[in-house]
Amino acid sequence: MAKNKQDIESLLVLCKKGNRLAQLEVYNRYQQAMYNTSIRILKNAGDAEDIMQESFITAFDKLDTFKGTATFGAWLKRIVINNSLTYLKKTQRLEILPETNLKDQTEEGLGITEEDYTKTKAAKIMACMAKLHTSYREVLTLHLIEGYDHEELCEIMNISYANCRTLISRAKDSLRKNLVS
Repeated sequence: MAKNKQDIESLLVLCKKGNRLAQLEVYNRYQQAMYNTSIRILKNAGDAEDIMQESFITAFDKLDTFKGTATFGAWLKRIVINNSLTYLKKTQRLEILPETNLKDQTEEGLGITEEDYTKTKAAKIMACMAKLHTSYREVLTLHLIEGYDHEELCEIMNISYANCRTLISRAKDSLRKNLVS
């Protein structure tokens, strides 16, 4: 782990000097994780890829502002999340994922393994999350899927701690209601 940290630090020094090979190496190490972060928020592969690439460009341009108080990956992830949320707010779109034969799969009960059942439940939860109001969907994605705690959410979403707790609570309630109906 310490070697990997030293390795990324030496790559970042080269990136600051404009070394394209070092930038490519950093990109290759982090691009899949950053893409996954963006697609969870945007729900569109093309948009997620664009935002991920723009976030890398931003990170390389602003590498001098990286203080090292957090890991580079966490700093980059924050850029990806902020860019994704900004893009989402600009486009103000709410995509509803179709429920593709979920009832047929669960009602038949013929040959459904535990893994299939779990995937079906996860798909239903994700479909219900897609129906939520944008702010509810954002906060649940960041909290439950990305794993950010309340303090981090307050900073990312620029809201108070009390507002954050209330927003999460209301988002969970709304998700429960959607799952029951």
